[in-house]
Amino acid sequence: MNNKEGNNKRGGSRPNSSRSNSSKPKPPMAKRAQGPKKVKPAVKAAEEEKAEKIKKQNQAPKRQKAADEIRLNKYISNSGVCSRRDADIYIQSGNVKVNGVPVTEMGYLVKLNDVVNFDGVTLTPEKKEYILLNKPKNFTTALDEGQEYRNVLELVRGSTTAKIAPIGRMDKNTTGLLLFTNDTDMIRKFTLPSQKSSKIYQVSLDKNLKFEDLEKISKGLVLDGHRVFVEEVSYIDNEPKSEVGLKLRSSNVKVVRAIFENFEYDVLRIDRVSFAGLTKKNLPRGNWRFLTEQEIINLKNV
Repeated sequence: MNNKEGNNKRGGSRPNSSRSNSSKPKPPMAKRAQGPKKVKPAVKAAEEEKAEKIKKQNQAPKRQKAADEIRLNKYISNSGVCSRRDADIYIQSGNVKVNGVPVTEMGYLVKLNDVVNFDGVTLTPEKKEYILLNKPKNFTTALDEGQEYRNVLELVRGSTTAKIAPIGRMDKNTTGLLLFTNDTDMIRKFTLPSQKSSKIYQVSLDKNLKFEDLEKISKGLVLDGHRVFVEEVSYIDNEPKSEVGLKLRSSNVKVVRAIFENFEYDVLRIDRVSFAGLTKKNLPRGNWRFLTEQEIINLKNV
């Protein structure tokens, strides 16, 4: 091979080459898309202040609450259906009507004679009261005219202006826990035969309860054609065998008496020591107290 020719091949120019000339000017690059300019904090604050000012101008001026008016969420809470916080949620969701008109405005004021409909149910504005009494002897729940013994309502007189009533009945010889309320739904709930809350009674008999009778009672029995389910029955520790503890769901004290009379025992005393989880702790005989908010929630969830 001729070295000259080889040199020419390696270093010679290529006039027919397709490679572009580096000296040719390149086209300008397309501009990159840019996002919105960041607003400076001072400018943003001024814009928010302006928007808030316009919003306030468009709102109706707040009026002074009249003496016979109450906030809608408090009205609902007083009716006992839910708390104020939950009432606000129902109001915002459009489930509350006042005089037939849906209301979603927070802080809306209603009068006591307004008709408030909550999720399809008309409410009453009276605040629900729940009062627990440790009933003494010689007071009865009966309201018969000319009765010989005093009524239990005398013991809670002055506790509230609401029209409260006792849940269940108690005769003059029965003592212990008795719950009062103006919540008709709760009264109905705890007096139904199918209600699920437990009550505990201490029963004093005229003689010792035989062990075989205790076992029969624990298995339940039929009284007047109705099946009575006994959750628990036992002798009371460090007491004579005539002192018996009985746990069942019925709030009717007559059932307690009938159970032992069915086995030919005379019942001398009945003391209700527990009612749906409520106890006599720090509640001396003849005294009463309001239930706590948590106790009310527990009763509603029974």
